[in-house]
Amino acid sequence: MYQQKYPHLFTPIVLGNTLFRNRIFASPTGYCNVNGDGYVDEGAAAYYERKAKGGVASVGSFGANVDGELGRAAGHQIAADAPFLIHNLSRIAYDVKAYGAVASLELHHCGMYANRSFSFTSEGGNVGKGLAYAPVDTEVGGRIVPEMPLAIIERTIDKFAKAAALAKASGFGMVTVHAGHGWLLHQFMNPNLNKRKDEWGGPAIENRMRLTLEVLKAIRKEVGPGFPIEVRMSVSECFEGGYGVDEGVAIAKSLEGYVDLINASAGNHEVDEVFAVTHPSMYLPEGVLADFAAELKKHVKTPIAAIGALSDPALMEEIIASGKADVVEAARTFICDPDFVTKVRTGNEKDARKCLRCFECFSSTMTNGEMYCALNPRAGRELEDRFEIPAAAKPKKVLVIGGGIGGMEAALTAKKRGHEVIVCEKTDTLGGVLRCEGDVPFKKNLHYYLDQQSRFISEAGIRVDLNTTASEDYVRSIEPDVIIAALGSSPIKPRIPGIDGDNVVSAQDAYINAKSLGNRVLIIGAGLAGVELGIYLKGLGKDAQVVEGTDHINAGGNFIYMHGLRVQVQKSALQIDYNSLVKAIDGNTVTCTRDGADVTYEADTIVYAVGQAPRREDSIAFNLLAPEFYMIGDCVATRNIISATSEAYHVVRNIR
Repeated sequence: MYQQKYPHLFTPIVLGNTLFRNRIFASPTGYCNVNGDGYVDEGAAAYYERKAKGGVASVGSFGANVDGELGRAAGHQIAADAPFLIHNLSRIAYDVKAYGAVASLELHHCGMYANRSFSFTSEGGNVGKGLAYAPVDTEVGGRIVPEMPLAIIERTIDKFAKAAALAKASGFGMVTVHAGHGWLLHQFMNPNLNKRKDEWGGPAIENRMRLTLEVLKAIRKEVGPGFPIEVRMSVSECFEGGYGVDEGVAIAKSLEGYVDLINASAGNHEVDEVFAVTHPSMYLPEGVLADFAAELKKHVKTPIAAIGALSDPALMEEIIASGKADVVEAARTFICDPDFVTKVRTGNEKDARKCLRCFECFSSTMTNGEMYCALNPRAGRELEDRFEIPAAAKPKKVLVIGGGIGGMEAALTAKKRGHEVIVCEKTDTLGGVLRCEGDVPFKKNLHYYLDQQSRFISEAGIRVDLNTTASEDYVRSIEPDVIIAALGSSPIKPRIPGIDGDNVVSAQDAYINAKSLGNRVLIIGAGLAGVELGIYLKGLGKDAQVVEGTDHINAGGNFIYMHGLRVQVQKSALQIDYNSLVKAIDGNTVTCTRDGADVTYEADTIVYAVGQAPRREDSIAFNLLAPEFYMIGDCVATRNIISATSEAYHVVRNIR
């Protein structure tokens, strides 16, 4: 007899007059104006449609800024008051509804952080930033932002209302009013910022809430009764000097009767130390913000949505079943695996991807305008990849040399296309160099992913030759039509006197043998491998520190990830000495040059983490052994997970 494992998650809920098919919502994720014309392209509809197709009950879209002149932080943001935007929005809403989900448009205004990236030239020839308004006269990034006058307050209320009316007219079934994370409505709510002397601010919460409530009343007048309105708020700002949960509860109480769902978020985007709380980093536990939702449930009758690093269906079920929240929302989970909900509902949760929380999606959106994912090579490419991977016109024999991240993705993609696939791996397991981080607590989802990919390969019936070093004879015995070289890279051993000492190891070996390292560990190199190793060793109780020749941590271009990393460096008390060039190693003594002087360190174990060298020559040796030959991943150039998975998927997709 069939029995649903997660009955609370898959019980529908009614908000306003609208039925939502389950309790799992995709919270808003941005889609940028990639064309520079003020509108989203065709990819937006495909991007949001894909989430609806995967089974979520509601799909939150990009933050539509309600005031294109006074409310946008950057030019790539979409303004809800742009002419003819209804055509863009209607396509998104239609495609989301077609798969049974409710489309929600997030309404947004940056307030005092608006127009920071825009410049203007006055009549007198002075160059300055674009115009913005704050609750009170405030300095923001070196410019004085004036207090918002009554006329602009009234304009802002009207802008929110018209944006909501546009959303409904476009076919959206809900609006999400962004009143958290440091944006305009949050600024007016904030007792530490809004010191106005009139009815729009000051110590009384009814005055600080006035703008938000007037916005909500104006929206309700436009959309009518029964149309669901969600509000995203920060229950706590989560930093010293910010407001706490008591203020958050008071805010939520003020919202009673005005909204249909309260999204219990946290933090302030302008405070680096809490960015990785608002958007939880891999260093924080699953469901880290759920307790904020639970606290609001004690005080209000309005349904509450819990959010924050949710990818474990058992935890999601517990949150709903225990009454901590009425809805669970996630963002990155559905970028990593848009079919997450369907897989969980149908008993295939073991096949659902788990987000690494590596922030590649954030970083790629900021730099490329597209939402790419380290584990999902189809993310951000939904338009051209709207349908399943096409079957190969002529199945071929594909040999994948190397069973790391790129090799496994290549093998699985080739198999899905109908090719015969053989994987050659020199070690006794699939997963590659990142297997060395298997015991690192904050990398548990990475280890889960490696195990999952390995299982997928086994279940697909792909031949895997473990403990096998590829040679010319081996390759010729297989007679492949296609060779995909995914040999990876090797640790770079720096040319330092004493580097071959018995107590000197690579970062890879240090991860594997972390518990048996000496108590005092000196790590050479402040790239991600070295810094994360230092954090891990500090967690094991080791006296670890890092020396770095430059003046900064090298995050490999993932600048958003740095928010969480810097916080964790501070929390773990990991010392990093910059501008320190290692000169020599003599037993337990390491000598560095800093500011023209020698500095010595004593360590039981010395670890070098100065980068990886691509195994190019080893890979090129197979170039002429098959009609088609491709190199992917670190054997081309040492980069990151997203490069390996993306190259693997697209190279194989293009094999004719």
